[in-house]
Amino acid sequence: MTDSRESKGLARLTSEAMSGKIDRRQFMQGALTFGLGLTAASGLWTREVAAQTPKSGGSFRVGLDDGNTADSLDPATYNSRFMITMAHTKNNFLTEIAPDNQVTGELAEAFEASKDAKTWTFKIRKGVEFHNGKTFDANDALASLNYHREEASKSAAKSLLDGIEEIKADDANTLTIKLKSGNADLPYALTDYHLIMMASKDGKVDPQEKAGTGAYKLEEFEAGIRATLSKNANYWKQDRGHFADVSFIAVNDVVARQSALLANSFDAIIEVDYNTSEHLAKDAAVKLDEVPSGTHVGMPMMCDVAPFDNADLRMALKLGCNRQVLIDRILKGHGSIGNDHPIAPVMPFFDASHAQREYDPDKARALVKKAGLEGATINLSAADTVITGAVDMATLYAEMARQIGITVNVVREPNDSYWSDVWLKKPFCMAGWGQRPTPDIIFSLGYAAGADWNESHFKNDRFNKLLVEARAEIDAKKRTEMYGEMQRLVSDDGGTIIPFFRNWLYARRANVAHSGQLSANWPLDGARGAERWWFA
Repeated sequence: MTDSRESKGLARLTSEAMSGKIDRRQFMQGALTFGLGLTAASGLWTREVAAQTPKSGGSFRVGLDDGNTADSLDPATYNSRFMITMAHTKNNFLTEIAPDNQVTGELAEAFEASKDAKTWTFKIRKGVEFHNGKTFDANDALASLNYHREEASKSAAKSLLDGIEEIKADDANTLTIKLKSGNADLPYALTDYHLIMMASKDGKVDPQEKAGTGAYKLEEFEAGIRATLSKNANYWKQDRGHFADVSFIAVNDVVARQSALLANSFDAIIEVDYNTSEHLAKDAAVKLDEVPSGTHVGMPMMCDVAPFDNADLRMALKLGCNRQVLIDRILKGHGSIGNDHPIAPVMPFFDASHAQREYDPDKARALVKKAGLEGATINLSAADTVITGAVDMATLYAEMARQIGITVNVVREPNDSYWSDVWLKKPFCMAGWGQRPTPDIIFSLGYAAGADWNESHFKNDRFNKLLVEARAEIDAKKRTEMYGEMQRLVSDDGGTIIPFFRNWLYARRANVAHSGQLSANWPLDGARGAERWWFA
C-alpha cells in the first residue's frame, strides 16, 4: 500500500468517525490496519475526532453589537446585525449560504431553473414543523415571499423580488416562481436575511409571530437589549443546533464585549477591536476567527442633495481619501483596499482590470475649485455601531478633506438609533454593508434606481439597463463584462466612497468549537454560529 493510499484511508476513516458512522473501537481497528501504532492512533482520535465531534448541551451566551431600540420581529424591518443574527437562529430560509460560501437548499431541498432562468421550481422539504407545531409547506413559502411584495410593503427586500411575475404553490411541496426576465442568481437572492419563512393562515403571515422553523425557539425579546432562545427538540437538521439554549445580549461597546468574553460572561462576541486583537489573541482561553469578506464601510453622499449633486465634488472627495491610511489605522491591516464600488475581490465577477483609484489631493483640489466649492463645510454623521472606530475613521477622513479645501464637520450620532434616524436620512454619513453573495443582490439592494436602500440616491440609466440584462444573462463571459462595466459606473459616477473591505474578526472562548470552515457573508459563521457550533 502506498503512503498516498494510507493517507486517503485515514482521512476517510476520520471523516466517518466524526460523522458518527463508526465508534472509537472501529476507528482504532481501522487506524491500526492503515499502519498506525496504538499511541499514534489514539492521538489521532483525540486530536481529530473527539475534539471536533459536536457535543450537545450548554448555554451559549453571545455578545452582539448593533442593538437598536427600533428593532422589531417584523422581518421587513431588519437592518441591524442583532436581528440578522437572530433571524438565522430562530428561522430558516428557502436556501442558505453554506460554510463554503456556495448556495444550497434549506427549506427547499432542491431547486431547478428553466433554460432561460425565468421559471424556477423549488421542492419543499417534507416533515418540517414550526415551533408552534404547524407543518411547513409551499403555501407558507408563498405567503412569506408575498409579504415583501405587497404594494404597501416597506421591506428592503422588495427590490430583490421586483422581477417576480408570479409565485404559486403547485402542491404542498412544490413552489414555482416565474420571473419577468431571467435571473440566474435567484437561489442566492432568497438567502437575504429579510426572507425568513413564516407560518401562514389564509394566505397571510403575522410578521410579529415568534414561531419559526429554526434550531432555537424564541422565548423572550427586548428590542435593543437581549433575546433568549431554547433548543428546538424537533429541529429537522439532526446535525445542527447543539446548545441547550442561546442568549443574545446587545453590548454596543467593543471594550465591554471583550471584557465580558475574558471574564467568561460571554462564550462568543460578534466583533473584536482591531486595535487590541493581538493582545486578545495571546489569551489561551480565547480563540479569534478571521474571515476575508466583501463587508465594507462606505460614506454615501446623496447625489440629488447639494452640494453632493455636483459630480466634481463627489470625485474630489473620493480622490482625497487616502485608503491605505484608513486600512492601516482603522483596520490594523485586517482588510483589502476598496475602489468606490461594493464588489470585493473575494466575490464572483470582481473586475480586477479596473484601475485602482489612487490618493491624489492635487487633482482633488482642482476639482473642488472647478466646482466652486473651495472652503465649503459639510457634515459627516458617524457612530461606532457602523464599525468599531467609525468616529475615528470619520475624523481621519476630515483631516484628509482639509488638504483638498473642504471642511468636514464630524457629527457623532447615537449608536442605538443610528440605523433608524441617521442612515438613509442624513445626506452624508457612514454606513456598513455585509457581504452579499452576488453582485446582482448588492446592486439591486443599494444602487438600483428606486431601491429602498439606495443610500446615495444613485441613478444611472446605463447601470439600470445593465442590471436587468446581466441578471438574465447565462453566458458567464458576457456576464463578467457587464458586471465589470457596472463596477466602473458606480465607482466613477456614484455617490459612495468605499475605501476598504474588511475582514470579519470575532472571538469565542476556547471551549467553543466549529468545523473550521466559516461563511463569509456575516460574522459568527454567516450569523449561524448558534446553529453550527458546539461546546467541545
